[in-house]
Amino acid sequence: MNHTNGTTLVIGGTGKTGQRVVTLLKEAGLPVRIGSRSATPSFDWNNEHTWDATLEGVSAVYITYAPDLAMPGATDAIQGLVDLAKKKGVRRLVLLSGRGEEEAQACETIVRDSGLEWTVVRASWFHQNFSEGAFIDMVHAGSITLPAGDIPEPFVDVDDIADVAFVALTEDGHDGEIYEVTGPRLMTFSDIANDLTRATGRKITFETVPHDAFVNGVAESGAPKEVVWMLDYLFATVLDGRNAHLTDGVQRALGREPRDFADYARDVAASGVWNTAA
Repeated sequence: MNHTNGTTLVIGGTGKTGQRVVTLLKEAGLPVRIGSRSATPSFDWNNEHTWDATLEGVSAVYITYAPDLAMPGATDAIQGLVDLAKKKGVRRLVLLSGRGEEEAQACETIVRDSGLEWTVVRASWFHQNFSEGAFIDMVHAGSITLPAGDIPEPFVDVDDIADVAFVALTEDGHDGEIYEVTGPRLMTFSDIANDLTRATGRKITFETVPHDAFVNGVAESGAPKEVVWMLDYLFATVLDGRNAHLTDGVQRALGREPRDFADYARDVAASGVWNTAA
């Protein structure tokens, strides 16, 4: 390990990948600062005045943008952050990006053109969406109802993403790399339901529903408008087969195979997260 001197800022340090990166840095005994609205100093993507204090004394930054880099305004925010990071003496940037998202790749270009050391980690659908995200209630209910057909996706484990981001932040040899990360196999949502059935020991089905009905239902549930927008975008745009192929980003970055969904599902089931009331 050859960590740059100084603190690592993890923007989105309470999110799915961010909290794991924070844990890895702390376990390695490295100084880390969480970038979130609830942290001190606070970081808010919608308030540039919070960025300066958060970047003070920072040598490396893990950048996650909520809810998604495809969101309107993301490129302006990333450009502003990168410009300020450069002024503050940051040496290394690691960006979590989206597979198959042209808008996200525009943000990648900003990071690549920064003149700093950089690494891009491209990911799409997470295993953990079913245990920590928008779909956990569907698993509890025993029915995954989404506007998806039989287009396969190589779902990736968030722990793998965090491991890749950690080595990119703390080790040499990852500068200029784009790690497009996937799991080890292509899976439809029916395949997901079957793996969840085996892991939980109860029947979990998949049913495709009309896109507009799904989006309206999410909105009516009281979900934040950013979440509604992101799910609308992902199902309407990204889930069209463009990402229906495996990549070797995990293998190249870590020298090991990515975690399979079945292994993830078995471990989560054993934890009790998917237990339902009798």
